[in-house]
Amino acid sequence: MAVRPAVPEVIWARPERTGRGPRPAHSRSDIAAAAVRVADAEGIDAVTMRKIAAELGMGTMSLYNYVPRKEDLYELMVDAVSGEYSYPAPSGDWRADVLGLARQTRALMHRHPWLPRLMSPVYGFSPNALTYLEYCLSCLDPLEHPYGAKMELIAAVTGVVTTYVANEIATAERTRSLPWSEEQEQAVRIGYLGGQVASGRYPRLAAAFTEDAGPIDLEAVFERALRRTLEGFAAS
Repeated sequence: MAVRPAVPEVIWARPERTGRGPRPAHSRSDIAAAAVRVADAEGIDAVTMRKIAAELGMGTMSLYNYVPRKEDLYELMVDAVSGEYSYPAPSGDWRADVLGLARQTRALMHRHPWLPRLMSPVYGFSPNALTYLEYCLSCLDPLEHPYGAKMELIAAVTGVVTTYVANEIATAERTRSLPWSEEQEQAVRIGYLGGQVASGRYPRLAAAFTEDAGPIDLEAVFERALRRTLEGFAAS
């Protein structure tokens, strides 16, 4: 197993190759693309140094020469998919621009369902992540808040999206594992919940559930959660 560095190391500060010796057979983008393919197909738990080395046709120890730690591999993966954002010119409406980015983030996480598990400030300073943050701040130029508050807003929006999508993904995965349909599952649970609410032990819940008996619009819930977050910062 590779020896961990004796001091903290940032993968982006490490040169891909030194000035001597043969040109490496693989680039960081090659390694990140292989890891993303595995994670997309089999889940993040399938991403091991041995698996990615095999995908690239090299030995595990050889991979450590490119990527010293598994955490560095994760950082390469997060940066790679962060390159999928598009950055239209800011419109001047900072709420609309941030909402547009949030929708992109949600779509990105559904394309790469492992991504919510790797969302961490530790991976927030890779090249594509820095591009994303700079663009977010440019969208927030019309908001007359200090940069510290703007960074908090970006973090809050990211937190809302990550939590929401993680729940969506978990629900979808659970549904796929059931030996019956989602409709059957929901019917049983709604029937049980209706009986509990009708018992009279939960009057506030009964009022809440009967206030609007229509189906829940999950898209609208997502939008409202984001807009309320943005309005909270606008009013502060």
